[in-house]
Amino acid sequence: MSNQQPKQAAYTNSDDVLNFINGQVVSGSSQRKQDIFNPSTGKVSRQLVLSTPEDVATAVAAAKSAAESWAEVAPIRRARIMNQFLRLMNENVDVMAAMLTAEHGKVFTDAQGEIARAIDIIEFSCGIPQLLKGDYTDQVTAGIDNWTMRQPLGVVAGITPFNFPCMVPCWMFPVAIAAGNSFILKPSERDPSVSIFMAKLFQEAGLPDGVLNVVQGDKTVVDALLEHPDVSAISFVGSTPIAQYIYERGAHFGKRVQALGGAKNHMVIMPDADIERTVDALVGAAYGSAGERCMATSVAVLVGDIGKKIIPLLEERAKTLKVKDGMFLDAEMGPVITKDAQTRIEGYIAQGVAEGADLLVDGRGFNVPGHEEGYYVGGTLFDNVTTDMKIYQEEIFGPVLVCIHVENLGEALDLINNHEFGNGVSCFTSNGHTAREFSRRVQVGMVGVNVPIPVPMSWHGFGGWKRSLFGDMHAYGEEGVRFYTKQKSIMQRWPENISKGNEFNMPTM
Repeated sequence: MSNQQPKQAAYTNSDDVLNFINGQVVSGSSQRKQDIFNPSTGKVSRQLVLSTPEDVATAVAAAKSAAESWAEVAPIRRARIMNQFLRLMNENVDVMAAMLTAEHGKVFTDAQGEIARAIDIIEFSCGIPQLLKGDYTDQVTAGIDNWTMRQPLGVVAGITPFNFPCMVPCWMFPVAIAAGNSFILKPSERDPSVSIFMAKLFQEAGLPDGVLNVVQGDKTVVDALLEHPDVSAISFVGSTPIAQYIYERGAHFGKRVQALGGAKNHMVIMPDADIERTVDALVGAAYGSAGERCMATSVAVLVGDIGKKIIPLLEERAKTLKVKDGMFLDAEMGPVITKDAQTRIEGYIAQGVAEGADLLVDGRGFNVPGHEEGYYVGGTLFDNVTTDMKIYQEEIFGPVLVCIHVENLGEALDLINNHEFGNGVSCFTSNGHTAREFSRRVQVGMVGVNVPIPVPMSWHGFGGWKRSLFGDMHAYGEEGVRFYTKQKSIMQRWPENISKGNEFNMPTM
């Protein structure tokens, strides 16, 4: 593969990133701004407006005004607009990938993959007429029919993280809008440009003004959305402490909440695993996107004597990762998102050393020639980690893989099931019985067998267990449709004869 930059030039727009409200790009009422950095160079590329509660109120008013008429649009017509949006997204993959690489730092090919998964959800949402169908029962009792329908909630909002600035918003707003809601998106302050770009594409596709609004900002905007009485539901993806905060505050204000939190994803490697394929999968899952994925594998659970074969190969691969500016097509890993993230990750590495883990590959102080100010951390590998160490217990969210040794599958399952997070997990084995037992007994929401990052496809839905999810419903898929709609049950009777008097008894079937 060539190491030259792709034909699509790097994203270099230096204009301020503003809000998108009621079909217009607007600055709002705030004078506060925040720098947006290119993580590869460490330099400021543009600035972001930090909105006020008044800006949120303006967006909610626009969304509320649009919601009633949008809900009355026939689902098939909403699907046709969604299909035009799908077409425009497919036509602009490389443009958006360059935006992601410039603001997030992930390599260009990984950014293309993120957008492809976002497009999957949009494509799923084009099937909304089928997904909104209710149930019908004729003659549930004498002369009475009963049916159910699903109706939109009204104004709903999404608060999304930096690590997938295109895909995670698309877990939310296409499904919500296809179901007949209007939507307010609060993207991450770190890499917000693609959110405005998508809003403009959706407008070009024919979406009425006010149905999709984007409000930039920080905690001020989050709290304003949580507290606004006209916002019916909140979707969130981010860290566990913030997910719990969103869930509790949203419930306090009577909102429906779907809050996806943190992770510590394990890969169990059995003694009968295919060594070469397993190492390939583990390296990609641990170090892809610099480990800044909620589904990244951050713990390798080595069963029996498999560690003797796996560890030397992991060490070699971690040392030879191609870490560089993500716009180079041969880059395997780019920088982390911010200087603060770089400092935090290097702090965890130091903590692991202090706690007694064996540091086999040290990613601290990693230098990329020509990008000395970039936020780079090299691939890092720990061995002989124990469960009382912070590098095992906490989500590092960086390119740090820790290895822990157990004797058998039962110990591996106990290890995983006792962890506070239950987002994703995988098992690599050649034994079907082992795979079946693992899948049935593990207490985690998304499970892979010989699949390192088991992210479900768009029609299945995404979500973890335990402290990886606050709320009852997973993201996208049919779960997403249920989250963004409310069920109504209708019982109907048309009696032939006039009532013979008042009925005081409890109706029975």
